[in-house]
Amino acid sequence: MNILFVSNECMGAHLAVLLKKEGHDVKLYIDNKSDRQDFDNIVEKTKSWKKELSWVGKDGLIVFDDVGYGKIQDKLRKKGYLVFGGCEMADNLEKNRELGQKIFKEHGLKTVELKDFNDIEDAINFIKRNPRKWVIKCNDHSRKFITYIGEFEDGKDTISVLKNYFNNKHINREKITLHERIEGVEMGVGRYFNGKDWVGPIEINFEHTRMFPDDVGPVTSEMGTLAWYDNDEQNKLYKEVLSGFKPYLQKIGFRGDFEINCIINENGAFPLEVTARMGTPIIHLHSELNLSPWGEFLLAVAQGKDYDLKFKKGYGIVNLIATPPFPYGKKHSKETLYGTNVYFDRLLHEEMKSVHFEGLSLRVGKDQGQYFISSHEGYIAYTTAVADTVSKARQKSLDLINKIVVPKGFYRNDIGEKFETQDLAKLKKWGYIK
Repeated sequence: MNILFVSNECMGAHLAVLLKKEGHDVKLYIDNKSDRQDFDNIVEKTKSWKKELSWVGKDGLIVFDDVGYGKIQDKLRKKGYLVFGGCEMADNLEKNRELGQKIFKEHGLKTVELKDFNDIEDAINFIKRNPRKWVIKCNDHSRKFITYIGEFEDGKDTISVLKNYFNNKHINREKITLHERIEGVEMGVGRYFNGKDWVGPIEINFEHTRMFPDDVGPVTSEMGTLAWYDNDEQNKLYKEVLSGFKPYLQKIGFRGDFEINCIINENGAFPLEVTARMGTPIIHLHSELNLSPWGEFLLAVAQGKDYDLKFKKGYGIVNLIATPPFPYGKKHSKETLYGTNVYFDRLLHEEMKSVHFEGLSLRVGKDQGQYFISSHEGYIAYTTAVADTVSKARQKSLDLINKIVVPKGFYRNDIGEKFETQDLAKLKKWGYIK
């Protein structure tokens, strides 16, 4: 099958490599100019996905890994192309947080006070009029370093951070969101949708966005995730938050991966945001959990067909391996590791299946076959593992990292640990885990 893979900034681009290994003819297009050098000599790339429409044809598959292409995806489907990804309304749901809360409320879900601001000074004045703990978020998922979780009831720390952003030329024109901070356990629920119905098992996940172990340091895009699949449609979080979105997703014609992140406490589940795309790094953990071929599954979702997705049972862990200037990006630092070699020599062939690339390419010529860092952003690779306990899965993932040589690389070594020691007991008490 011909597969045209359209990636914005390589979040799910390793999937193109896996589809190639399954025997499909794959062409990868990378939209973000600063990421276009990634995956060189690993998978065939194209400079224009639009020029490849005649190649992929109506019998092939077009895969989008990010939001922002909704209008295009809707138009392509109307023309008869098979498209896996989002749609215009799903894009709006993720990128417009106020709209997301409105839709949550319409579906009978619990909500928190949330407001979008186009002007940071307006946000500062809003907090002064409404003193409490506020969380700062950006509507662009690639700039999660802007996130700040307030600690003081009068909001003074959040105001201080916003003043810094206002004086920072890289940030002061950003549209930001303030939402009221609530205490609890952060937990997500997701599932694939084929335009008509849910497909495959339910995904339960726990993101780890802080940079350092024990949830210390700045908020990043994500350092790692604990997740597993559940095929019980009576799952409390699924029934309470996600399952009721079926008519809405049918109405908007969504065909892709749909996830809602929540805060759980004794009062129930409070949805915070939608991920209407391939989330990262969870998409790489899906590759570890899924036993069925990706090509078959993605095609079935795009065609609106049911599919019996075979999967591993157990707890899954995915770790990000990063380098400077992560999490701040090239615009904020000249200290990049671009061109530095990365060594996988110590890994067995089977172990390489649990390593997933983002900011890597292959050399040609004298050093042919040598992987090197081709990213200026610091997103290098991911390791994944599945086991019957969280601790075993975490150790398997770390064992892989310890065999990989990434100069100046760093990662978290505690993914899933807080779930074991603190969150599991709370979630059992509240009925969200049996």
